[in-house]
Amino acid sequence: MTITYTIDETFNGKRSQTSPDPDNDGETITTEVDCRDVQVTFSSDAPAVSQTRTVNVCYDSDGAYDAAATLVRIGQQKDGFTHKVANGVIS
Repeated sequence: MTITYTIDETFNGKRSQTSPDPDNDGETITTEVDCRDVQVTFSSDAPAVSQTRTVNVCYDSDGAYDAAATLVRIGQQKDGFTHKVANGVIS
Protein backbone atom coordinates (compact mmCIF):
# COMPACT_ATOMS: atom_id res chain seq x y z
CA MET A 1 0.00 0.00 0.00
CA THR A 2 1.44 3.34 -1.07
CA ILE A 3 0.01 6.52 0.46
CA THR A 4 0.56 9.90 -1.16
CA TYR A 5 -0.79 13.36 -0.55
CA THR A 6 -1.35 16.53 -2.51
CA ILE A 7 -1.68 19.95 -0.92
CA ASP A 8 -4.59 21.31 -2.94
CA GLU A 9 -3.93 25.01 -2.36
CA THR A 10 -1.18 27.45 -1.49
CA PHE A 11 -1.62 28.85 2.01
CA ASN A 12 -1.90 32.64 2.12
CA GLY A 13 -4.32 33.09 5.03
CA LYS A 14 -7.31 33.60 2.71
CA ARG A 15 -9.73 31.34 0.84
CA SER A 16 -12.37 32.13 -1.75
CA GLN A 17 -15.87 30.82 -1.09
CA THR A 18 -18.75 30.73 -3.53
CA SER A 19 -22.36 31.04 -2.46
CA PRO A 20 -25.71 31.68 -4.19
CA ASP A 21 -26.43 35.32 -5.03
CA PRO A 22 -29.66 36.22 -3.16
CA ASP A 23 -30.39 39.01 -5.66
CA ASN A 24 -29.80 37.07 -8.91
CA ASP A 25 -31.36 33.63 -9.23
CA GLY A 26 -28.89 31.10 -10.62
CA GLU A 27 -25.88 33.38 -10.06
CA THR A 28 -23.16 33.09 -7.42
CA ILE A 29 -21.10 35.45 -5.29
CA THR A 30 -17.43 34.82 -4.49
CA THR A 31 -16.11 36.18 -1.21
CA GLU A 32 -12.69 35.97 0.39
CA VAL A 33 -12.52 34.74 4.00
CA ASP A 34 -9.67 34.30 6.48
CA CYS A 35 -8.47 30.74 7.04
CA ARG A 36 -5.87 28.92 9.14
CA ASP A 37 -5.83 25.62 7.25
CA VAL A 38 -5.14 24.00 3.89
CA GLN A 39 -7.02 21.36 1.93
CA VAL A 40 -4.97 18.17 1.51
CA THR A 41 -5.98 15.08 -0.47
CA PHE A 42 -4.59 11.76 0.75
CA SER A 43 -4.63 8.77 -1.62
CA SER A 44 -3.96 5.05 -1.36
CA ASP A 45 -3.17 2.79 -4.29
CA ALA A 46 -4.36 -0.47 -2.68
CA PRO A 47 -7.17 -0.20 -1.91
CA ALA A 48 -7.72 2.69 -4.31
CA VAL A 49 -9.24 5.33 -2.04
CA SER A 50 -8.75 9.02 -1.45
CA GLN A 51 -9.95 11.55 1.07
CA THR A 52 -9.66 15.31 1.23
CA ARG A 53 -9.06 16.74 4.69
CA THR A 54 -8.63 20.20 6.10
CA VAL A 55 -5.30 20.38 7.95
CA ASN A 56 -4.51 23.25 10.32
CA VAL A 57 -1.33 25.13 9.42
CA CYS A 58 1.43 25.85 11.93
CA TYR A 59 2.86 29.16 13.04
CA ASP A 60 6.24 29.99 14.56
CA SER A 61 6.79 31.81 17.87
CA ASP A 62 6.49 35.17 16.06
CA GLY A 63 3.10 34.26 14.62
CA ALA A 64 4.37 33.76 11.06
CA TYR A 65 3.27 30.80 8.93
CA ASP A 66 5.70 27.89 9.39
CA ALA A 67 5.72 25.83 6.17
CA ALA A 68 8.16 23.20 7.50
CA ALA A 69 6.13 22.55 10.64
CA THR A 70 2.96 22.40 8.54
CA LEU A 71 4.53 19.65 6.41
CA VAL A 72 5.26 17.71 9.61
CA ARG A 73 1.61 18.10 10.64
CA ILE A 74 0.46 16.90 7.19
CA GLY A 75 2.76 13.89 7.62
CA GLN A 76 1.03 13.12 10.92
CA GLN A 77 -2.35 13.29 9.19
CA LYS A 78 -0.97 10.99 6.47
CA ASP A 79 -0.02 8.47 9.17
CA GLY A 80 -3.58 8.58 10.50
CA PHE A 81 -5.00 8.11 7.01
CA THR A 82 -2.65 5.15 6.46
CA HIS A 83 -3.77 3.52 9.71
CA LYS A 84 -7.46 4.00 8.88
CA VAL A 85 -7.08 2.56 5.37
CA ALA A 86 -5.08 -0.42 6.70
CA ASN A 87 -7.82 -1.15 9.24
CA GLY A 88 -10.73 -0.72 6.82
CA VAL A 89 -12.10 2.44 8.45
CA ILE A 90 -11.68 4.26 5.13
CA SER A 91 -12.53 2.15 2.11
